[in-house]
Amino acid sequence: MFRQQDRNICQGQQVPILWPLIFATGQEIAFAHTSFKWANLASHNAGVTVAIVGISNRSATSRKLYSLDGDGEIVLKETDNINAYLAAASDVSVQKQSKPLSDIHSMDRGNGATDGGNLLLSPMDLDSLGLSDDQMERFVRPFYGSAEYIRGQSRFCLWISDDDADCAKAIPSIQSRIDGVRSMRLSSTKAATRAGAEFAYRFDEKRQNGDETVLLIPRVSSENRQYLPCGFLPPRSIVSDSAFAIYNAPLWNMALVASRLHLMWIATVCGKLKTDFRYSNTMGWNTFPVPTLTEKNKADLTRCAEDILLAREAHFPATIADLYDPEKMPDDLRVAHERNDEVLERIYIGRRFRNDTERLEKLFELYTKMTTKEAKRA
Repeated sequence: MFRQQDRNICQGQQVPILWPLIFATGQEIAFAHTSFKWANLASHNAGVTVAIVGISNRSATSRKLYSLDGDGEIVLKETDNINAYLAAASDVSVQKQSKPLSDIHSMDRGNGATDGGNLLLSPMDLDSLGLSDDQMERFVRPFYGSAEYIRGQSRFCLWISDDDADCAKAIPSIQSRIDGVRSMRLSSTKAATRAGAEFAYRFDEKRQNGDETVLLIPRVSSENRQYLPCGFLPPRSIVSDSAFAIYNAPLWNMALVASRLHLMWIATVCGKLKTDFRYSNTMGWNTFPVPTLTEKNKADLTRCAEDILLAREAHFPATIADLYDPEKMPDDLRVAHERNDEVLERIYIGRRFRNDTERLEKLFELYTKMTTKEAKRA
């Protein structure tokens, strides 16, 4: 038996590295307790997250999986198998996928500036450029990473198209910043970055045109939130590479990302940064098993996403950080999320799941079916 503490060996990329080696020796997980916060009486209590895993080389007809329910009470599930993710499901290692397994829209990272800070602007920086209203409209865009979106911070960027490059360079304050980008890139040890000096007026890694509707998903967010803080950005917004985005996403995609089901999936297969959720498009979104959705399913989920957005709007100017504080979450927003969970979970099994253990059990069942089907096609 061992306890998981500093490094989460039952989540993320640790699973396919470690557990196949353990299982290859004939060992099995005989019993386990899913992750929980462990407190002690030490003067400087670290408050680590712990999971308990019991390993045995003796086959048992029933394995015991313990978890905590929403009230902090211990729940026991007896099951035929406990996999390396501490789910009552068959043994499986979730692998990165370059595209979604399910019929959902593609998710990409945001844009990488590689600019030495020259293309990115604080409100004070923007004022110092001395641009006219027309120049602001043409060359400046709101810029959102995880922190800007969650905390409501104002940030901007220079967003210059190839066609507008000469006009932008004719403005001395912008040309100065372009020169700074060029100098920074030319001094890089990476050949690809040095090559980007030729286009110093634009982002080095550009993944959007700038006119799309954008569903933003932070790469890192607090584990204290009951839902992932995703949402749609205002028109003309630019996403940084500290976040992921679905460009021109239908509203029902937000209903999936904002669900309890998806939160449990990414918490399990993506792993965490310290104790915060660490999102990944290739691990968390592309592997997320979603049943085939009918047009009615999509319409119902669209309405759920609309209700979440309307509930947020009713509390303007509260930030996402304010709204999703577990101690202060507005009742109407909580109800909208509960409704979203109910609609989605009924698509999966015709009713609400009883707990997170049951959610993961179903998700791993679907994932196994989908990956088996993909393997047969290959």
